[in-house]
Formats: sequence, C-alpha cells, structure tokens
Amino acid sequence: MSEQVPLHPLEPLRPDEISRASRILRESERIGDGARFCWMALHEPEKEALAAFESRGAAVDRQARIMVFDREGEGSLDAIVSLSGGKVLSCTRAPDGHVALSFADMIRVIQLVKADPAWQAAIRRRGIEDLDSVQVDPWVTGGFEPEERRGARMMRALSYRRDFAADNGYAHPIEGVVALVDLSADEVVEVLDHGVTPFPPGHGNYAAEDVDGFRKDLRPLEITQPEGPSFDVLGNEIRWQKWRFRTSLHPVHGLVLHTVSYRDGDRERRILHRAALAEMVVPYGDPGPMHYWKSVFDAGEMGIGQFTNSLVLGCDCLGEIRYFDVSLCGPQGDPFTISKGICLHEEDFGILWKHTDLASRSTQVRRSRRLVVSAIHTVGNYDYGFFWYFYQDGTLQMEVKLTGILQTSAVAPGEQPPCAPLVAPQLAAPVHQHLFNVRLDFDLDGRKNSVYEVDAVRLPDPENPAGNAFAARATLLGREREARRDIDPSASRYWKIVNPEVSNATGQPVGYKLVPGNAPTLLAHPDSKVARRAAFATHNLWVTAYDPSQLSAAGDFPNQHPGGAGLPEYSAADRPLENTDVVVWYSFGVTHIPVPEHWPVMPVEYAGFTLHPAGFFDRNPALDVAPSSACHSPESD
Repeated sequence: MSEQVPLHPLEPLRPDEISRASRILRESERIGDGARFCWMALHEPEKEALAAFESRGAAVDRQARIMVFDREGEGSLDAIVSLSGGKVLSCTRAPDGHVALSFADMIRVIQLVKADPAWQAAIRRRGIEDLDSVQVDPWVTGGFEPEERRGARMMRALSYRRDFAADNGYAHPIEGVVALVDLSADEVVEVLDHGVTPFPPGHGNYAAEDVDGFRKDLRPLEITQPEGPSFDVLGNEIRWQKWRFRTSLHPVHGLVLHTVSYRDGDRERRILHRAALAEMVVPYGDPGPMHYWKSVFDAGEMGIGQFTNSLVLGCDCLGEIRYFDVSLCGPQGDPFTISKGICLHEEDFGILWKHTDLASRSTQVRRSRRLVVSAIHTVGNYDYGFFWYFYQDGTLQMEVKLTGILQTSAVAPGEQPPCAPLVAPQLAAPVHQHLFNVRLDFDLDGRKNSVYEVDAVRLPDPENPAGNAFAARATLLGREREARRDIDPSASRYWKIVNPEVSNATGQPVGYKLVPGNAPTLLAHPDSKVARRAAFATHNLWVTAYDPSQLSAAGDFPNQHPGGAGLPEYSAADRPLENTDVVVWYSFGVTHIPVPEHWPVMPVEYAGFTLHPAGFFDRNPALDVAPSSACHSPESD
C-alpha cells in the first residue's frame, strides 16, 4: 500500500511519518541504541519551494527535524531526515548547550533523586518518613553548572511534601534541599541542605471539593450556533470570513500560524508567512539559594509543545468548537497523540463599528465577531494559554493568558523576605518575570518589506503657534544593529511594517502596525548569566533579515548555553533591512510581584500585542459586514 501523500507541505508530521523518521535515523547508525528523542517536527520547506508547490504543484521533499540526546554517543544532536528520500540529510552535534529536555530526562531525574541516600536523609530530617509522598520537580540549571561538569547534561531538583495524592505540594515546600543531577553520568552529583525551615501551617488546595461553597447567583449563559460555525477546515488550513491560514503545533514553538492572508476584493493578500513563539524565559528575582539559579526557557529548554493540554469543551473552550489533535514524538521515537490540543472557535466581541447620525436620527452598527485559535500548556507549576484572534477588519491579535500556581518558599514565623512577598502565613513566593518573544515573518503583499518606528511628537515652536500640534514621526530601521528597540508609551510608539513597492489609494505604501501591550524588559543585571542567555528579553523589538534557519530567539540550544546565541548573534551581522525580506521579533510579558490573591491558584493575567492594518486597505474593510438581525432603531422601542 502506497504512503498517503499530504494535502499540503505545511501540514504537520503524521504519526506514521514520525515512526518512519525515527527508524531512518536509527538505521543510519548516527545514534546509539540508548539515545532519547527530545523532539521531532516538520522541517518546513523554504519559501521558494513552497511557492513552486502553490503555483505549479511542484513536489516538495517532506523532511523531519529531530533533536536527540545520546548519552553514550555525542550528546545533543540535531538531525534532518528526508522522508521522501528515506535518508539522513544531516546530523550535527550541538556546538554549545543541549537540546531541550524529554519526558524521559525528567522521569530519570526523579528516579535518581528519590534513590539517593543523601536526599533521603535530608527529607527525613524534616520529619517525613514516607518518601513516596514527596513531589520532586526537575529544573534546568540556569547556566549555573559546576565547572568540572562542563558539557554534561545537568539538572536540579526541588522537593515538596504532599499530604495525600491530590494535595497541592507547593503549599509545603521542603525548604533548603536542592539536588544536582548529571544525566550524562546518570548520577546525583550532590544534595545541598541549607537548613531546616518549618512547614507553613496552611494548605493550598483549590479543587471543587476543597471550596467552602459556591456562588449561587449566576444563571446559565448559553452559546449556540444552530447553523454551525462560519469557518471551513481542510487539513490544517482554516478559512473564515476573508482570512485564510494554516495552523500547527510545534514541540518548541507551540502554536504556529502559517501563510496568513486576507482576501481583498479579488486579491488574496499575504500578510505573514509564519508567526509563532520564538522563546520565553522565566527569570526569578530572589537571591536565595533555592531560587537565584532559576531562569527556565520554557520553549527551548523544556519544549513547551510537549506539555500541551487536551482541551475540554465547556471549560477551556466554549461554543461550536473544532479541535485539532497534535502528534508528537516520544523519547523512544514513537509517536503519541494529544487529542484536542488546538481549539478553533468563533466568539462575539461587542461592537465592530457604529455611528448615530444626529441630523437624520439614523444609526448604523455592526457587531464584531472574532475567530480564536488557541492552545494551553502546563509546564510544571504554571499554565500558559496562547490565543490568536482574527478580526473582521483585518486586525490580528496575540494574547497569552498566564495562570497556574506560584513557586513558593517556606519562611520562619515573622520573616518577610524582601524579594519574596508572603502569600499565606509562612509561605512566600519569589518575584519573577514571564518574558515572551514572538517571531513574525512578514510577507506583506510580497517579500520586500521595510520597518519603521513611529512616534507621536510635538511640533517645534515655529510650526506650533497654539502649542497643540503634534504629528507622527516615522524612522526607518535600516540595519539590524539599529533595529534593537524598546517601547515608549509617552510617544505612543508603534512599529510599522510596509511594502514600499505596493501603494494604497492615497499613494502611500501599504502597511501593518505592531501595537505593544504589556511589555517589560529583563530586570536582571546586564552582566548576569540570564541576561547573557536571554538577551532577546533585553529589548522589545528586533528586526532581522530573513533566514529560514533562524527560528529561535535564544538559539536552538539554550539549555546550559553560556549566552550570546540567537538574536544578538543574528543581528550582529548588521544586514540591511530596507525593502527586503524581514523578520520582526517582539518581546513582551509580565513582571510578577506575588500577592495573596494569587494563592493558591492565580487568576489569569494577560499579555500580548496587536497587528492593525495601517494603510493596507483603501478604506474600512469591514463595511460589508452585514447588520445583525437583532439591530433596530430607537423609534421601534
């Protein structure tokens, strides 16, 4: 039986393709029998190959990119396998750093720690005899590895007491105990015990059965679409209103949008070639021994995609839902499927546009509907929801919803640490940041684009006699080194991506603008390890010339990397950016100062940005949205 041909070269790898790619790599003898697969994903075709397929149906080589940790071989390996040709195209060792962790790595850390006599003794010193009741959380090392173990695959582990299986262990941190594990040597290197601190007196359980009664004043809210949703799905392609795009879920970059376009009259106008998370880091601001080393890269170190939730109707998503299953690669190279990993639905979003003409007493109003594509990931104690919103007026919005449970520390009665506010009696939560970087590969009406920084500025005195005049000042970001920029709310700063070769009805280049939301930058000292490793978070905007191999803001191997990879390295080339194929990298996030209301589980906090058409259309593109059947004039009341 012949192998099924995919509908489109950007469709994600099927389970049978994952199995075949694993087999090809193993049979090539490039890796040993004990090698662990950390992740595998479609190695996306370059733009020229994709254009040839779309224009004339030219064949595209299906390829898989595979990241492997081979403890008995060469360590961290990066392989490209041709599924069409049945061969390994390349297999290279990571020059610095390590590939992301696999589930097998994390399970092995837990096994090694729990079997270690020094750890067992430290736990028993805290009055815990049932070692099986202890929760062990594996952690990356944050660049703080012993010099004598340089090059080894290292991890740390923290521990928490659970009083029963479903107990919230973060309410009972086992303060002072930190284990260091060498996965290359398959051993616990040391267990540090910084002294016993009493356990906090309270619990942190938040399940329905632990809540003392529920609100009883909410009546049902039903969302129905009796004729079904307005979108169409074929494979991983989605069409809704005038939007057309593809979606997938990458094991490192999470939710990905591909080939985003908007139909304008008889033209299918491309906006983005690819949009996805490029990296994220969670740096902690507590200098104490339990936290100073924490700065986890949840994408490049943890592989956020493998922590994708299987979504539940009525809880994670509401309405007429279409789900997409997600196929990923397990540690042995076998495929596994996360059912309902991506959610697609429509939702009402209030008023799209409205005007009441006072002279004629007539009102025109249109309601806004948006399309939502989302995925949710649970990485240890935190939960991250990634949401892309498509609007009828050509606006595209990205929003991250942060929730879950705080990292915690036990403190002595009466103690109030300066960098870890109390959230419950004798329970503190360290200050930290969640900083995301999203890679936006623009192909705005073609590949030749430019980027401008736009500030609202007050006009100088000779041109401003009444003192009220201001205008938008646009500054071209002409080269990569000068395109490292930060937000400026006082100037209402935004960045505008234009196509200089395509004009709108006013004769101006067509464009889209990136409007910032909550966008702090890294607070750690510039000379700190995390600042060197997460340099992408030191600026809000970076612009680079397109390179298909540059997908990750901190490089492909941030795990234990000494720093300097990713955006600092890409932009150091100082390539010209004017009227060329550009990639915009945007950093944003939240600075989290914990408060008691964030315990025992945090209400959602939001971060993100918006892409608005800015001269891309000749007029309001949502004029043709039909009035709602419920609309009526005031006279009819």
